[in-house]
Amino acid sequence: MKTFLLIIVTLVTTSFGLSTKYEQQMLKHIAALYVANSPEKFQELSNAFDRIARVEKDKWEPYYYSAYSIIIWSYGVSEVSEKDKLLDHALEKINSAARLAPNESEIIALEGFTHMSRVNIDPASRGAQYSSLALETYGKALAINPENPRAMLLMGQMQYGTAQFFGSNTNEACDLIKNALNRYETYENDNPFAPK
Repeated sequence: MKTFLLIIVTLVTTSFGLSTKYEQQMLKHIAALYVANSPEKFQELSNAFDRIARVEKDKWEPYYYSAYSIIIWSYGVSEVSEKDKLLDHALEKINSAARLAPNESEIIALEGFTHMSRVNIDPASRGAQYSSLALETYGKALAINPENPRAMLLMGQMQYGTAQFFGSNTNEACDLIKNALNRYETYENDNPFAPK
């Protein structure tokens, strides 16, 4: 596993001409995040991104990945109050990122993912509040960058879940999801730390 991560970091570092310690550490931890599979590992990675953010005070990406780590970590926790605490913590990180890059659609899409994660805890009691909030947030992310496949995919997933919950037609949501998957094939971002 470590060899695999080292190869990924080396390839990306070479491809983008990255050489600073910040760049190397970010790529190392992002690669580890994409293969992490335990709450402990997600916690460890969130802490690593927090350490980077404390040093690189003008960069939004460490806060983004810290928040993402926490959100995924919350899915491995069974206690509802603990899930909510983690999602609150993730929103704090997202807000820190948004202060640095208020019009970054990736950050806004991640906020929507946090709201969607709250719906998943208990759709019957939380759906009314958090579904509309998630959809509104995804809409804002897509208004900023209509080509963002993550925002599009998350919007489609939220629409699909909502349609299923109410027994409605899912065709529109499925079309949006298909469109998002197609966009992943061609979407390019010149930021080497952008989500993949």
